[in-house]
Amino acid sequence: MPLPPQALTVLVVEDHAPLREQIAGLLRGAGHRVDEASDGRIGLSLALQSPPDVLVLDLGLPGLGGLSLCRQLRERATQPVPVLMLTARDTLPDKLEGFEAGADDYLVKPFAAEELLARVTALSRRAGAGRDYRLQVGELAIDRRSHEAWREGRRLVLPPTAFAVLLRLAEAWPRALTRSELIRRLWDDDPPESDPLRTHLYQLRQQLDRPFAWPMLETVHGVGLRLRAEPPKKDGP
Repeated sequence: MPLPPQALTVLVVEDHAPLREQIAGLLRGAGHRVDEASDGRIGLSLALQSPPDVLVLDLGLPGLGGLSLCRQLRERATQPVPVLMLTARDTLPDKLEGFEAGADDYLVKPFAAEELLARVTALSRRAGAGRDYRLQVGELAIDRRSHEAWREGRRLVLPPTAFAVLLRLAEAWPRALTRSELIRRLWDDDPPESDPLRTHLYQLRQQLDRPFAWPMLETVHGVGLRLRAEPPKKDGP
């Protein structure tokens, strides 16, 4: 079923399962798409791989605390992600600490459902959510929301990780990404063993380059990988 026009993608990172399910149900009931995480490290990885319109973030999390998650997100994200912090700590120093870590808004538990929805909507509007879903690099178009990509209007059929590789390269364009930087952006601090990029780059080239006249995925020797927006120039007359 297609999402309504004003639908948002919201990532809820909360380790208390009943509360997380309550928040997710509330947001879905309002027509939004919701991703969930109960661990701070998983939440950070999700937020970096597929930046949501709004991140609803608890402070007391296993694996990685909410404040640390927020700080790392601000340092490493390739686009702004509005953060609504949820916590039972209601003192001014606690709130200031949250804002210093990079929070955009602060909601103290317990809270009214209507207020949560209103704050999520306000944060998305403030950040201009929905304006930058579509990336364009030459013949390539990428939709972050639907996780789809096209070249010359032809849809590319990509597995999730190959699409994530393409998205990271498009977000970095025209800069090249080193292999280690690309691996870190994809898998955080827990990459697969051996050469984690090999299979995914092959899958990407099969869709992005093989059916077309010239390759967009370029290896920059001694540097890394980048997308080419224009065909290579031919030597000679």
